[in-house]
Amino acid sequence: MEIDVWLEKVITEAALLNGCEDFAPEIRPSDPKFGDFQANGALQYAKKHGQNPRTLSEEIIFYLSAKQEVKQSVEASLAGPGFINFKFRDEFLCQWLNEHFNAHSFRPSVNSFFGKTVIADYSSPNTAKQMHVGHLRSMNIGESICRLLEFCGAKVIRDNHIGDWGTQFGILIATIKGENVDLDKLPTDVALAEIERLYKLGNSQAKESEAYLSSARNELVKLQNGDPENIKIWEKINAISYAAFDKIYSEFNVKFDYVLGESFYRDRVDAVCKSLEKCGIARSDNGALVVFFDEHGKFKDQPFLIRKSDGASNYATTDLATVEYRKEHFHANEIIYVTDGRQQDHFQQLFMTVDKWFKARNVALPNLHHVWFGTILGEDGKAIKTRDGSPIYLQSLIIEARKRAYQIVSEKNPDLGIEEKNEIASVVGIDAIRYFDLAQNRTSDYMFSWENMLSLDGNTAVYLLYAIARMHSILGKIEEADAPVNNLETNEERALVRKLMYFPLVIKQAVSDLRPHYLCTYLYELTGKYSSFYNANRVLVDDATVRNRRLILCKRTLLVLELGLNLLGMTTLKRM
Repeated sequence: MEIDVWLEKVITEAALLNGCEDFAPEIRPSDPKFGDFQANGALQYAKKHGQNPRTLSEEIIFYLSAKQEVKQSVEASLAGPGFINFKFRDEFLCQWLNEHFNAHSFRPSVNSFFGKTVIADYSSPNTAKQMHVGHLRSMNIGESICRLLEFCGAKVIRDNHIGDWGTQFGILIATIKGENVDLDKLPTDVALAEIERLYKLGNSQAKESEAYLSSARNELVKLQNGDPENIKIWEKINAISYAAFDKIYSEFNVKFDYVLGESFYRDRVDAVCKSLEKCGIARSDNGALVVFFDEHGKFKDQPFLIRKSDGASNYATTDLATVEYRKEHFHANEIIYVTDGRQQDHFQQLFMTVDKWFKARNVALPNLHHVWFGTILGEDGKAIKTRDGSPIYLQSLIIEARKRAYQIVSEKNPDLGIEEKNEIASVVGIDAIRYFDLAQNRTSDYMFSWENMLSLDGNTAVYLLYAIARMHSILGKIEEADAPVNNLETNEERALVRKLMYFPLVIKQAVSDLRPHYLCTYLYELTGKYSSFYNANRVLVDDATVRNRRLILCKRTLLVLELGLNLLGMTTLKRM
């Protein structure tokens, strides 16, 4: 049983002995000056029942102190108007340290999603275009949330809902035919860039020429009607696109279970529209099919467009078909969408429509979550782009990150061979991009900065990776049996154990709020506690008992740091 769960149990039992049947302990980490944890439940309970909160807390502490299990483990004290502070005794800290020796030992305390199937919908780029910096956050945040949920017991299904169907293909096919381009002969490394160039060319011509636009529309109709030649071109465009996407994904160690794009649902949208009409949820308005939200102030005058007046479907139609499929085929309990914040209105309306639609058919509704994020900004405070206003492609970003990481590795450890420097720089470059992104509160915008991203100081991947490499260096100098730790001697040792104890709580908080930056902040703070411990306490001392204890502290810190970074999707190093 984990610490917060155990505290909640014993406090609730003590409150019951005092006659408080509906008492909620409200456990949270405490200011280190006062203890390790704090229970604030007495204030709320006393207010509800007309009691004195301080007196109530004193009585709860009395019952706690009478219980031997509690008395041996923790010291309870009263503070302020009725807060109960808890400080764990050394015996309890040692017991926790001895019990948490591998990743599996943490799982029972964070197993809140056991038995649940979660669909994670993230990344989702449009085919025929190269991935750029705007695609970074969805990929990073989505992958880290998947790993956190899996660690908490969920069966996670990663679905890349790519944009592989739509009006843009009419323009693109018309241009490919007009330019006599053989897609099979395009060099692999530039194929997607060439397709993107062709689309821009065709889009420009379509704006200038009504005849060209008409031709593009005809090609689109042929594609939608299953014309073999156009289907073949479309399939080749998507194959080239996903091969380029997959190269980026492999760089970031991201793998999807399914790639069910918009085209997968194109034969399902008519049935969705008919069902919405039959259930009385959608109705015709000036030729379009829409859902009204008369009961919702924000969207009262902003209906949800399901089908356009010309009969064409849109994102709403496809997304509704997708929710239905995920429920029927995957039996999803939860569906998580990771997109930028500009789509908040869309997903609010989607979720309200799904709620009405599923209830009308008496279908169990999965929990739907929109995990939205802010924008990556340039130095001018606007969405980051190149100097000429073009998007910064992810492949270019990766190359630049590795180049800069190589310079850092060379300065830090010039004696390494070129091959090893390149291997380390490859990891550091990707980790630096990923960690800097995840360390930000996902709902905030942040400014992109190479200097801050690759700094050896502060909350960066470089700082954490270097600390991990130093730990490996220390542990590599001596082979020591994991003898149980029976005592702690210094304040730095105690502070480090207490910080380690918070790891499961941080995992639960990150999963509960779907905010990976909680974990980033914790890992940075843990590394700081370790540095204070290491600077004040020699590890490789002659006394075998002291040496064993401090090596155990190094090992446990290394375990949590490597596990935490892996849950964020990162790779760690033994040498740097």
